[in-house]
Amino acid sequence: FCTFCVVPFTRGRERSRPPEDIYREVEDLVRAGYKEVTLLGQNVDSYGKDIGNGIDLAYLLERINSIEGLERIRFITSHPADFSDRLIDAMATLSKVCEYLHLPLQAGSDRVLAHMKRNYIYREYKEKIEKVRNAIPHIAITTDIITGFPGETEEDFQKTVEAIQELQFDGVFAFRYSKRPFTPAAKYEDQIPYEISNERLNRIIELQNSITLSKNLAHVGREVEILVEGPSKKDKDRLTGRTRTNKVVHIPAEEDIRPGDIVRARITSATIAALSGEVVR
Repeated sequence: FCTFCVVPFTRGRERSRPPEDIYREVEDLVRAGYKEVTLLGQNVDSYGKDIGNGIDLAYLLERINSIEGLERIRFITSHPADFSDRLIDAMATLSKVCEYLHLPLQAGSDRVLAHMKRNYIYREYKEKIEKVRNAIPHIAITTDIITGFPGETEEDFQKTVEAIQELQFDGVFAFRYSKRPFTPAAKYEDQIPYEISNERLNRIIELQNSITLSKNLAHVGREVEILVEGPSKKDKDRLTGRTRTNKVVHIPAEEDIRPGDIVRARITSATIAALSGEVVR
């Protein structure tokens, strides 16, 4: 029940599917030829709280990791308040769990986080990022940021800027705050004018673009493993795949490479949006 989020009002309380049902569904997908699955939840880290018996997301990852023929496991979206050391250990030790984490920060100001009812402060969020990077050094981390939340001052916003500079995310999904029906934040005083929230949004995008480009350029010359997804949308002579860290990679199309194949590629160039490379035989 974050004060800006309408999901609990439209979908109701969180409900966890039985782990046996999920396990069987993944088995069926693997038999059908799928190599990668994503466990999806509005707050996926709280999986199992309504089931009990020690069942949580780490337990589910362990079960699914044992399925023969499955190559990759992802999960989204995590919530910092529920992101546990046990989950970090599972990510670090389970071979099929990808080295990628999306962990929404939303704001760098503790005052704004409290108004959002996020149930953590920036220091706690930062400590969790440090823990996961210590356990998985090459992990890629992305986040969400909201600009112009009601009452956000320029000082509050600057703390978000400083957080992005300090934590160096691989990518940021940034949004201007907008009212949602039934949510407490829609009734807050001190709504921020569009011009201010939009200007702050553009500053976040500009800052993160420079960080993302720098991180992507650092891949040039490296070899990466990619799961081929299919033809490039912009160039039919190229194929598109993803690394375990969720980086998009374009490679030349070759007759013996098909969607679902896992290949190695040497990165030759990079942009903000994607990497380009050549297949390593």
